[in-house]
Amino acid sequence: MAGKTARFLLGKLLRMLSLLLASCLLSFFLLSLSPIDPVEAYVGASVTVSEQQREEIAAHWGLDQPPVERFGLWLSSIAQGDFGTSLLYRRPVLDVIGERFLASLWLMGIAWIFSGLIGLGLGILAGRREGSLWDKGIRGFCLLLSSTPTFWVGMVLLLIFAVWLGWFPVGLSVPIGVLEQDVTLFDRLSHVILPALTLSLAGMAPVALHTREKLMDINRSDYMLYARARGEGEWTALRRHGLRNLALPAVTLQFASFAELFGGSVLAEQVFSYPGLGRAATEAGLNGDLPLLLGIVLFSTLFVFIGNSIADLLTFLIDPRIRRQKRGGV
Repeated sequence: MAGKTARFLLGKLLRMLSLLLASCLLSFFLLSLSPIDPVEAYVGASVTVSEQQREEIAAHWGLDQPPVERFGLWLSSIAQGDFGTSLLYRRPVLDVIGERFLASLWLMGIAWIFSGLIGLGLGILAGRREGSLWDKGIRGFCLLLSSTPTFWVGMVLLLIFAVWLGWFPVGLSVPIGVLEQDVTLFDRLSHVILPALTLSLAGMAPVALHTREKLMDINRSDYMLYARARGEGEWTALRRHGLRNLALPAVTLQFASFAELFGGSVLAEQVFSYPGLGRAATEAGLNGDLPLLLGIVLFSTLFVFIGNSIADLLTFLIDPRIRRQKRGGV
């Protein structure tokens, strides 16, 4: 059994390393084909520099080297723990990622919790009343959200609640002109509600739809029919016999949705000018900041891989059938 576990962990590690390498290689290749001039983005489009100064800047940042050599040097630096310096922020890449990730974690954490809870609740309500107006309304609403771009949802919420009603700030994560030590929890919450709501609406639709389908299957199962025949109420039978089967797809989807969550945060942060990791990735791509972009690619890939691994682990722990299959395989 110990050998089986070691092989499983080794396989996970090899898959993670190969995924990180492939993601960085693809990102480097695409950015190398970009028409963006990193030197011009570094000095600013309105600043005029001589050809000699351009060559000196390119040599300082290693931009005068062939792409293959540049990628090899970057890879060797990463192996030594050096992620380089951001051309855009003039700071170490790890410092920028750490600062921006804390802001994004605050945003994505709130959105992740609410999308799971609301999606599970809507899915139970729709599946319990199959064919009713509630079911049709919730299903139509979720299908509409699934086909709506995240940035468009954010723009609509911004227009209604920030511009027309004035209930929330238009953007940013803290009030303008306020020192960090003077920012209150209320200030942070008021700035994060709209982008978090945007991500929640985008993430709750798949959870609700899958929960609805699973609940309808559970209601038709033999053990639920037997429970009702014994006189158990619908909610009592669901709580005793169906919640575990109902929780499995919802929990798995929640942790497997880390990729959609991070991708949605990139768009939401752009709409609300929220200074998170997604906005930093956009700025790095638009300004040719290769060290920062590759660092964010590494970090986001690891973030998504961890979410998928947690989903696999929870599936193994919640579903006894998978555990029996694993033991049978051993």
